[in-house]
Amino acid sequence: MSDGAPVLPALPVVEVTTAHRSRLSLATRTGLLTAGVAALTVVISAVVAYPIVRQAAVTQAQSTLAQQADLIAGLLGGQSGVEPHELKERVRSLQEQGISGYIVSPGAAVEPPLTSEEVTVTTEGGSVSVTRDIGQGLTFIEGRSLPRNQGMLLVQQVQVATASVGVLLKRMLIALALGLVLSALVGWLASRRVTRSLRQAAVAAERLSAGERDVRLIPQGPAEVADIANSLNVLAAALATSENRQRAFLMSVSHELRTPLTAVKGYGEALRDGVVSPEDMARTGAIVVGESDRLERLVSDLLDLGRVGAVDVRLDRSPVDMQRFAHDAGQVWEDRCSRDGVLFHLEPPDEPLETVTDPLRLRQIVDNLAENALRVTPAGAPIVLAVRREREQVVVEVRDGGPGLTTDDMSVAFVPAELHSRYHGVRKVGTGIGLALVGSLATRLGGTAEAGHAAEGGARFTVRIPLSAS
Repeated sequence: MSDGAPVLPALPVVEVTTAHRSRLSLATRTGLLTAGVAALTVVISAVVAYPIVRQAAVTQAQSTLAQQADLIAGLLGGQSGVEPHELKERVRSLQEQGISGYIVSPGAAVEPPLTSEEVTVTTEGGSVSVTRDIGQGLTFIEGRSLPRNQGMLLVQQVQVATASVGVLLKRMLIALALGLVLSALVGWLASRRVTRSLRQAAVAAERLSAGERDVRLIPQGPAEVADIANSLNVLAAALATSENRQRAFLMSVSHELRTPLTAVKGYGEALRDGVVSPEDMARTGAIVVGESDRLERLVSDLLDLGRVGAVDVRLDRSPVDMQRFAHDAGQVWEDRCSRDGVLFHLEPPDEPLETVTDPLRLRQIVDNLAENALRVTPAGAPIVLAVRREREQVVVEVRDGGPGLTTDDMSVAFVPAELHSRYHGVRKVGTGIGLALVGSLATRLGGTAEAGHAAEGGARFTVRIPLSAS
């Protein structure tokens, strides 16, 4: 390495595979997230529901105790017609529920949790319904008056009355826990369904990176996931189109290089074999030099394409003497046709004709048309190269005595590879690029290209370009 050579900095190495393996899958993350949300919901539900349920239980217990007090007061007062043994059953039931009962008279001594005020109210015909904290927790007190200036008081601790709340809350928590498990399972299954499409997209991307271009996905799942599948399908189609264009371009370049190479090789073999006479030596050398110049120009175009990253070539317009142009091209193709036993005729302009165009691109058009004609024209049949003026246009025409084209063929003659696909295996065909290149170059030169029937019995290809640069 020279002292002035630039030194490239070392690039960091990224361990993609290891990082990928250490990450949790989307299905696992979604399942964990769903479980976390469900767990949070359970906790919030329990926190919110507990005081509500407890308050409802307290209210219900106090209401139940009040109903019990009304019923017992009725029994003790002899108003309900219930037998004494039923009263005993009621008392036993109260004891089982943790309810204490007191019968009081005016001025009777009382013990906590009762107060003298409650005794006075009940013995004077009133009712008592209070909740009091006696140090051991809240206590319900329900009092009712009895006949003969007596009163009845029922006492029950709130904790005892609401003992069923714990069972209810436990059942609620069990239900919430089951909901937690179910929601986590549903979240995991749903994420599996989504990630299945994502995994298919990942596999498709790997296949695309490996060079496959017929990869297509069926869009499914949520809209965002389906969009990924659609995007991959569009990418695959775009890659296929791009690579087909590159392939077509390489084939067209090869097609263009082959004609001058064939000419140079043919004349070189003639010189080697001593076929060229001394008087034709200068003419042959001039043709070889001309074809070599064309090769050099084509190679320069390829280098230019590599520099600018384009898919097209530049145009270098200059004045062109069409009489000289026709004779130069005719010399090459007369020799080519004679080697294959094909009759070549040149119809140059009858008078001096000059136009402003790119001579190399125009010669490419002639060579492509002549090469295509020579491929399908049998020995003894003619090929005609005609150059003439029609109004303000220069007409370059190649006619042959080959099999010709159908009316349908003429409409697609300049479509890439169309005629090749139709006649491959039926008759001699090229790569399908030559005629497409003729149409493209004619358009770039500001002209048109058309196909038709030739008077010689085969096909006629006509290119019209303006007399001056557009």
